[in-house]
Amino acid sequence: MKFEKIHNKGQAQIFDNKYLEFLTKTHPLVIWGIYLPFIVYLPYYSNTNFGFPAWKVFGLLAGGIFFWTLFEYIAHRYVFHWVSSNPYAQRITYIMHGNHHEYPRDRQRLFMPPVPSIILASLIFAIMWLILGRTAFAFFPGFMFGYLCYASMHYAIHAWAPPFKWLKPLWRQHHLHHYKNEERGFGVSSSLWDNVFGTAFDLKKEKENQEEVAKLMFAKSVKKSSGALKS
Repeated sequence: MKFEKIHNKGQAQIFDNKYLEFLTKTHPLVIWGIYLPFIVYLPYYSNTNFGFPAWKVFGLLAGGIFFWTLFEYIAHRYVFHWVSSNPYAQRITYIMHGNHHEYPRDRQRLFMPPVPSIILASLIFAIMWLILGRTAFAFFPGFMFGYLCYASMHYAIHAWAPPFKWLKPLWRQHHLHHYKNEERGFGVSSSLWDNVFGTAFDLKKEKENQEEVAKLMFAKSVKKSSGALKS
């Protein structure tokens, strides 16, 4: 997925059919609107219908969130960055993630669009239910909340400067992933698994160029930007 030029303006055309092309785009509020009711209701359902005590529900929710961070890392590293000489595989990879690397500031494709998102979420829930049984009703919402936090973080990283100083390393890791070395920095919502598996950037050795970083933000002011890119 290495491109001769990374475009900080515009967006890729994935399909010639305008209806299919429309289905590749979405807004964050649409995805939050789809999943938030399930995230709220399923833990309640687990408590009232299955008799899970509150501590168990919260424990399963926390477990789902933590499991998401590992899933995020594995999916990003081995699925979204799948390398193949097969043209059909290359096409699939481009649709899933390659277009984002070519046009990283395309805000309409920073969240997975509704149709494939719902299909994938349904499949994941079915697998969790087969493995975990009724506990999946509390574990899955935690997993999906982790996904929404990840996707929102991903959107924010490409859209704005970090709102808090302690979030800056995540911004730097992801910008370096896009603009320096896409074989490192696979974690977006957390750098935990990059550190565990040795794919994290050594931020102490990376230099910042504020003017270049400002170009990565949707905000026009250089002063408001504080991400990172090796000069």
